[in-house]
Amino acid sequence: MFGFLKSGKSKPTEPRSETPAPHADELPATPSDTALPAAAQPASDDAPAGDEPPRLSWAQRLKRGLGRTRDAFGSQIAGLFGAGARIDEALFEELETVLLTADVGVEASAHLIERLRARVRKERLSDAAQLREALKSELRELLAPLEQPLRITGARPFVIMLAGVNGAGKTTTIGKLARRFQAEGRSVLLAAGDTFRAAAREQLAEWGSRNQVEVIASQAGDPAAVIFDAIQSARARGIDVVLADTAGRLPTQLNLMEEIRKVKRVIQKADPSAPHEVLLVLDANIGQNALAQVKAFDDALGLTGLVMTKLDGTAKGGVIAALAKRQPVPVRFIGVGEGLEDLQPFRAGEFVDALFA
Repeated sequence: MFGFLKSGKSKPTEPRSETPAPHADELPATPSDTALPAAAQPASDDAPAGDEPPRLSWAQRLKRGLGRTRDAFGSQIAGLFGAGARIDEALFEELETVLLTADVGVEASAHLIERLRARVRKERLSDAAQLREALKSELRELLAPLEQPLRITGARPFVIMLAGVNGAGKTTTIGKLARRFQAEGRSVLLAAGDTFRAAAREQLAEWGSRNQVEVIASQAGDPAAVIFDAIQSARARGIDVVLADTAGRLPTQLNLMEEIRKVKRVIQKADPSAPHEVLLVLDANIGQNALAQVKAFDDALGLTGLVMTKLDGTAKGGVIAALAKRQPVPVRFIGVGEGLEDLQPFRAGEFVDALFA
């Protein structure tokens, strides 16, 4: 199926109050808003060629992607729990500092230290290596509630609404999710609901062309109307999944946050049970600011899941632990690279193992 653009309803919208800078994670815009040619076979960022080395497994890519966090966190942990280290108050104080440095956050760090103290007393731990294993266990337990894979059931089309600030990697995430759902045998339609940013429609159209999926868009339309039309079109065509893009916005921009609430209300007019999933795309590099973003978007939309992107570009991947303690919204997917296969479901055990590898 060839990707194409279809105009949505058009009516004046409130001018946007910010001028976002282009982000390296976004694809370059296509110059035309007419029908886009699609290759006979979808391109893959991970496709091997010639004499290139074999593709890494997900566990290997996760370990590599978390390299900066592991260097900042795991290496310090290894130093604390080295041969001859004693479990004493000084060790606990140093460990808490390491946790805070990795952006685990005050509440989660205090929780982990308290749990470790209790285990030392209960299990009579005396060796620092035992304490290291106890820390891994406690981290897994803290993160486990966030491990809730996305399940597409009970609705057709299954409408997924995506939100996030500019530069978080939202458009790229939509493209990767489209490819993932196609690999599962599902048909996909993209709704270009980000009508505020000039390049957003073209970027989504490019992903539609690459993935050979349809894109419903409008040059200057009401974002809610564009997504409404997309849902109606998907229902008529028997499409399985609609991925609805929305304009990037800061949680402090009250007028734009009200606009995204309107988008959700209009989606519910098209299908009272929709959106069936509301995902917030978070850039892991923002550290503790993630907490404020999750709270604001959750208050506005009722989030059902998170997508943590760019974990390969930060030394502060511990923010997931902070979210688990303060804002325990399920982490549906994590991204550790630019390749199409570098977006995978979050698994607490794999994540912790990669941190300590």
